[in-house]
Amino acid sequence: MLPKDAREATDAFVKRRQGDVLLNWETEAILARRKGEWTTPYKLFSPNVLTEQPVTVVDKVVDRKGTRKAAEALAAYLFTEEAQQIFAEEGFRPTNPSVWQRVKDRFAPVKTFFSVKDFGGWEAVNKTFFDNGGLWDRLFAQSR
Repeated sequence: MLPKDAREATDAFVKRRQGDVLLNWETEAILARRKGEWTTPYKLFSPNVLTEQPVTVVDKVVDRKGTRKAAEALAAYLFTEEAQQIFAEEGFRPTNPSVWQRVKDRFAPVKTFFSVKDFGGWEAVNKTFFDNGGLWDRLFAQSR
């Protein structure tokens, strides 16, 4: 059975010793090390995928709730140096260049990143990898 998410996969691997290889987000390895659950070195591939977590203010919701000002302030704050430093402390690579210069030695080196755009965007990626009969289905067809 496949884990339902990244945290469950990490727990199965580091706590229950299930599996031979863990393929997961860098932040999961950093968190497991911080908790003392994982002492084995980990490796990041280069090139590696650049994952960007979007943030948006949903007009319909903030207008209905009257929270637009607070939501927009939070969305803007996430890109400040202060917030980026907090993200870095939690194991997320900061996007702010000055924060990155201060913390880059805490992260495994990656020379080159690629993004979903390099695969034709989300529509193409979903069709190729995740639609019925896509690569994901074919990879796990015999185990289902």
